[in-house]
Amino acid sequence: MVTLEGIASSKGIGMGCVFIKEETSPVIEKKKVQSVDAEIQRLENAKLEAVGQLVALQRQARENIGESEAAIFEAHQMMLQDESFMGRIAAIISDEGINAEYALKLTEQEFVSIFASMDDAYMQERAADIRDISKRLMDCITGSIEQSLADLPEPVIIVAKDLLPSDTVQMDRKKVLGVVTEQGGAMSHLSILVRTMQIPAVAGVGDILATIEPGDFIIVHGDAGQVIVNPDETEKGLWQERQREYGKRQEALKALKGTKSQTKDGVEIRVAANIGTPGDVADVIDNDAEGIGLFRTEYLYMQSDTAPSEDTQFAAYKTVLEQMANKPVVIRTLDVGGDKEISYLQIPKEDNPFLGYRGIRVSLGQTDIFKTQLRALFRASVYGKLGIMFPMISTLEELYEAKKLVEEVKAKLTREGISFRQDVEIGMMIETPAAALTTHLLAKEVDFFSVGTNDLTQYTIAVDRMNTKVARLYNTHHPAVLHLVEMTIENGHKEGIWVGICGEAAADPSLVETFVNMGVDELSVRPRAVLEVRGQIQEISLQR
Repeated sequence: MVTLEGIASSKGIGMGCVFIKEETSPVIEKKKVQSVDAEIQRLENAKLEAVGQLVALQRQARENIGESEAAIFEAHQMMLQDESFMGRIAAIISDEGINAEYALKLTEQEFVSIFASMDDAYMQERAADIRDISKRLMDCITGSIEQSLADLPEPVIIVAKDLLPSDTVQMDRKKVLGVVTEQGGAMSHLSILVRTMQIPAVAGVGDILATIEPGDFIIVHGDAGQVIVNPDETEKGLWQERQREYGKRQEALKALKGTKSQTKDGVEIRVAANIGTPGDVADVIDNDAEGIGLFRTEYLYMQSDTAPSEDTQFAAYKTVLEQMANKPVVIRTLDVGGDKEISYLQIPKEDNPFLGYRGIRVSLGQTDIFKTQLRALFRASVYGKLGIMFPMISTLEELYEAKKLVEEVKAKLTREGISFRQDVEIGMMIETPAAALTTHLLAKEVDFFSVGTNDLTQYTIAVDRMNTKVARLYNTHHPAVLHLVEMTIENGHKEGIWVGICGEAAADPSLVETFVNMGVDELSVRPRAVLEVRGQIQEISLQR
């Protein structure tokens, strides 16, 4: 028996025989072409074929999985229509007079590098989207046919280097007992899809394909990120009992829909959800979240080679606010930096982008883009209960400047006769020790704080959680981090404002009670964690 460690991707326990999905990786050679125009037309034909496939997959996903999951394929269609991606491929073909396959390969490498270098885990996983659409486009150019998972002969555990969303959507969930991949992470679209399909999964098991063979029996422990290879009969029996207990717990969670997130002694804590696109709202509603505590807006800015217009942003914010039916929605303003290569923002390369021109500093340095976003937000405010949140504030001066621009935007909207709600809350992220240590001052200037534990942890401990050599030192339980969180909550309450936590720690079962005891007002988590956090809150008593 061998136990392999990976990344907890989708909860649950799956047991069965291995089915290895083979991956074909054709060798792409650089070739000169006789006609650039003919090669660009070849690329265009492949794009049209790929878009047609994605339309069909979107329909299949909507019917079999859900609306928010189907939005993945809508996003992929938009990427194939995006001039910054497709235009780059065409430009390489034209400039170098080379074949479409090699131009696509170069463009894929370039775009994957941009996303993979980002510090935000959600945005890092968007590199997988680039790989997915590139693979689809390459298959359409070359006429390749991939192995399908639609017709598995019997229930199995699928093991692969990686699985694309299109692979996942076509799976018969009755015949997939679990999924294990060498690549990927908890925020990949594969993970999102298998969580929705309630299939246990572990990602990032780097040596799994070298360890197992077709027909091996394995156990997938999605909660712990473990894969047990060829257990003995005694071990199998123990896991079968755990599997039955897990099923009972999942049924109990469903009963929590419609109940309050309150402690045994009646203290209510709002359990909200984090999202990255309007398409995620369906998952928020399905899991009965009490609001949206973090809507990351970066994706709007990364879909094109120009900044999103005011109307484009307005439509996205309006959609989310309307669907949330007057539940609170906190939308974070643009949070990018030197690690995110968005060409039109002209952010210079930096030796240490995490300490450089990023977050609110970019918005204050490019006020035209910031004001456009603020106008779209305030225009949309009439459609729901909006909170606007500034990222990476570390000084009072930054906060003063951001609030001044807010007032300028509101004044101009008023002069233009454009309506907006007067009760829009203005808040800020607490992500640096400097901000946490001055919350007694910052709290006088905002309506709420939201603690971003991911960045607060790495800045406090001086650990890059993406650096494998020091990632083991990254610890949200560190006394210094918890002290800063508690200080933030106490100082916020002294000034009569509410305080939430929207980092990954908000859903950590070993920290929920700690945060509730500190007096936190809101925990904002991934949609699928809402009911679990609610259930844990309901077991807490603050009266000792």
